[in-house]
Amino acid sequence: MQEAEANRLPHAQFLELLFQDEINVRHQRLINRRHKLADFREVRTLDNFDFSFNPNTNRAQIYELATGHFVAQRRDVLLVGPPGVGKSHLVQAIGREVLKAGFLVLYRSIFDLVRELLTQETQIAESRLLNKYLKPICSSLMTWDSKSCRKKAARSSWKSSCAVTRTGPP
Repeated sequence: MQEAEANRLPHAQFLELLFQDEINVRHQRLINRRHKLADFREVRTLDNFDFSFNPNTNRAQIYELATGHFVAQRRDVLLVGPPGVGKSHLVQAIGREVLKAGFLVLYRSIFDLVRELLTQETQIAESRLLNKYLKPICSSLMTWDSKSCRKKAARSSWKSSCAVTRTGPP
């Protein structure tokens, strides 16, 4: 009320500002909850990705993925390349942008996925875990190291990241 009086705001305008502030706070809380649920490893953004490091990375295509249109179209994306070229960085950065667009995102490495599957003691628990990953999914982003793909015998060298986007309530 003091702000309204100090700025000589009409009551209707003050209420509008008050409601808009509440909407902004709730939206930010929602984004924060979704970031926590996504379980990203690090804060990776498109702004801090060095596109000059790997000139083969198509900047326009990455930014198009970040719009989330592929999720709405229920299309999958697979990033393939040798270790250290930024696949995991891009998956997390795109996942963050898709999350801001209103989709839920779940980030997991292939190691996390396998570990979670192996630790399920009962078939019911395993079924619940699979539903967590598969039932709500409408699209996914995955990265695979092409070097690992060529060396299937070296199974311990498989490295993968996955940001799963899904629609529906968290």
